[in-house]
Amino acid sequence: MTFRVRSAVRGFGRPITLLAGAALAVTAVAAPAGAATAAPAKPAPSLHHFSAAARSFIGATTVAERVAKLDAAMSSLPKESIAYNATKLWNQGITGAGTTVTTLVSFGDDQVKQVRDEYSQSHGLPPANVEVLQPSGAVPACTDPGVDTATCQAWGGETDLDVTMMHAMAPGAKIIVAATPVAETQGFTGLPEMMNAVDYLTKHKLTDVISMSFGTTEENFPSFASIKTLDPALERASKAGITMVASSGDDGPTGGYLQGPGNYPYRVASWPASDPNVTTLGGTQLHLDANGVRTKPDDLVNVADNGFGEGAGLSKAYARPSWQNGVKKITGSSMRSLPDISMEGVHGTSQSAPLFAGVLALAVQANHGKLGQINPALYTKLGPKGAKAGIVDVVTGDNSQDGVEGFTAAPGFDIASGWGTVDASVFVPSLVKALH
Repeated sequence: MTFRVRSAVRGFGRPITLLAGAALAVTAVAAPAGAATAAPAKPAPSLHHFSAAARSFIGATTVAERVAKLDAAMSSLPKESIAYNATKLWNQGITGAGTTVTTLVSFGDDQVKQVRDEYSQSHGLPPANVEVLQPSGAVPACTDPGVDTATCQAWGGETDLDVTMMHAMAPGAKIIVAATPVAETQGFTGLPEMMNAVDYLTKHKLTDVISMSFGTTEENFPSFASIKTLDPALERASKAGITMVASSGDDGPTGGYLQGPGNYPYRVASWPASDPNVTTLGGTQLHLDANGVRTKPDDLVNVADNGFGEGAGLSKAYARPSWQNGVKKITGSSMRSLPDISMEGVHGTSQSAPLFAGVLALAVQANHGKLGQINPALYTKLGPKGAKAGIVDVVTGDNSQDGVEGFTAAPGFDIASGWGTVDASVFVPSLVKALH
């Protein structure tokens, strides 16, 4: 999951000239007058952010060691299926059976099925139906020449955690791990391989939902317009009925430089979170007792409690899509706002995305078919109905971080949490109804 700990990737990334983007239409910490939105020149290589949970898998090479790491990471988490009322749907036979969800990752974990099966057996869970694909070419071993071993192993941890989140919400769903051979870092590095994998999944009709637990700051591309060269694969997937979800990021209202440590000193957004083709997940904190009952309402993941803040903000690359017109007075911007919805993200918002992908698998089964793009229904039919549509408002917290003023949760829709979070038992049937 997306970590605050950073690990360098050798051999990937290069300095590029960055161009200034459109000004935000809301009050923000702005770039210096007349300055381009470029990072200061730094000699350090490109970076990828990992959560402490994913990074804990570094050095774990056997199935037993990886299961132990998964046990440790999961021990601090609540029962998400209970917290989000997914079990009520299970009792109605809605478990995700007959559906397929995919996690799109660099490197993956070729032991993921064994890890997942051993973990499930020791916790009294059903075995997971997991398949590993390498649609963008053969994935190297973590110890191969030219591969940063620690980064590769952390991606393996990300993979195991993503699969666990999906299985926790939709135990009947098939899970595909689409592993790519190039580490996704910052800028374009690794993203063409990711989009090739999306096209492969679309062409061969292999999945209903794709979860993307990665991202790179919009400022780290050659220009904001250049980001859109990655859109065709997402557009083809959406046209084919595939629903895509992405993590909003773990740097609060800012994001990491292309080169070197540190974040931009003003508000930025992350891609693919900013892309209108995807539903973007922010991160919240659950507060539950031993029985899974909420002791207080969910609030935003924040620096004080977790060492990082959930990503939220406004794109500089993508104009406000028509389905966000109903909240334009709230965002005060002509640009795309993110996230759209939120779920638990104490291990980073790359925990939130696969959790929501699991919820969508339940909806695919209930719908007897693919859902396609859900954002128009979310913004025009579900969000405004609130609790009646399974939308649970998040009204506490803000995502300020690293000296950059963030966004604050408030009643109803807000930039910080989107529409809030979900009660799956109500949200799933409401979503299915809204799509028809």
